[in-house]
Amino acid sequence: MAEETDALAALTRILSPHCRVTRMASGALIADWRRTRFLGMATADLRNLAEGSPEERAALVSGLVRAGCATAGPKAHADKEVGLWLRGVHLLIRTVGFGRVLRLLPLVAPDYARADPPPAEDVARLKRAVQSHSRGSWFVNGDCKSEAVTAFVLLRRRGWKAVLHVGVREHPLALHAWTSSGDLCIPDADPRGHAFAPVLSIDGGGQ
Repeated sequence: MAEETDALAALTRILSPHCRVTRMASGALIADWRRTRFLGMATADLRNLAEGSPEERAALVSGLVRAGCATAGPKAHADKEVGLWLRGVHLLIRTVGFGRVLRLLPLVAPDYARADPPPAEDVARLKRAVQSHSRGSWFVNGDCKSEAVTAFVLLRRRGWKAVLHVGVREHPLALHAWTSSGDLCIPDADPRGHAFAPVLSIDGGGQ
């Protein structure tokens, strides 16, 4: 039973966000919801995926990539893409309001699907890109709401777990927004050393 659980966990980690895996008596069933199809994997292949040699695992992963059920690895967001998302999010917040943007999140930030935690270096790279574009733009001008929503959307669209927080500080009264993923926050949860008590946390695709 433990070996089967490890094998399923290994398979889940490499599947694309639009695929789900279910344990079956003869192995596993992969549901590819993007293409509306089902693929089977034998018990022996599952065992090789979890405990096989590097060559055996590579062959299985390559087969899943060719079938469209896995990717060679999540690609880092291009710097230009981060800037476009940040300016677009900021414009949307200024147009319809922050509250309405939060209600729209399920449309653009689906539930995370990956079982493995987001790599710290990827989150740190995204944080640097978001804050660089934000601080360097007269239009965005370091707006924490825009930074938090942009980070939340981009992380979720890559399949990583992320939680968007809105916090409040009483003295003096102030609001702050940030997105946490792994052990990092975008932007910082306590800017200039001021702690904010979370009053709203959004995960589960905005639920």
